[in-house]
Amino acid sequence: MASIYVIRHGQASFGEDNYDKLSDKGCRQAEVLGEYLRDCGIQFDATYSGDLQRQRKTAELATASQARPSTHTIDARFNEIKNEEQFKDLVPRVLEIDPSLQALVDLGLGSSKNYQKILKVIFNYWVSPACTDSDIQSWADFSGKVHTALHELIAAQGSGKTIGLFTSGGTIATIVAHVLGLSSQHVYTFYEPIINCSVTQLFYSGDRISMSYFNDHSFLDVLGVQKGERLLTYR
Repeated sequence: MASIYVIRHGQASFGEDNYDKLSDKGCRQAEVLGEYLRDCGIQFDATYSGDLQRQRKTAELATASQARPSTHTIDARFNEIKNEEQFKDLVPRVLEIDPSLQALVDLGLGSSKNYQKILKVIFNYWVSPACTDSDIQSWADFSGKVHTALHELIAAQGSGKTIGLFTSGGTIATIVAHVLGLSSQHVYTFYEPIINCSVTQLFYSGDRISMSYFNDHSFLDVLGVQKGERLLTYR
């Protein structure tokens, strides 16, 4: 059966001027992922990613260990949700709904923990029917492009293929909810726990897609212990 390994990028540079660049640990995570894929005999017939730097670099580092190169297709529809524009546009709106969030906003977004708490509220508002008058990209537009890109990938590759798709947490959560037939209110449940460089495996046959497993990072645990490195990160 054909399969797609949907992989989150390595750790990005949170708090730096260029967040999109992989951190040193993010590069290392991608290299270890490549070792894991090689040792398990997982050879990609084709590789896909969004056009974000952190996605493309993760794909480059992880596939460097492959026995043979595969064509790398870049499709911006697999980019991450535009969190920055959501924060800018939607924070005032969610504060009107829940003024208690002002205390978190006042503390600033430099803390990863505070950022995640605010992101949860903003994301769930963005995907809800209440978010109808925003000038930013809509949930319907974003999710529709992700779903279309996934099905076009499958149609282009056909049966019996093993595909690597390097993307981001919000995009992976959107794909998983779509495959499981869940509504938008369930997407954040999958978004928050996704580990950097974790692997989610999908099977497909024709138009049918099923999920084998989600957010596997056991190889980072095992290889991290073996190499004396701490490789697990969420952001």
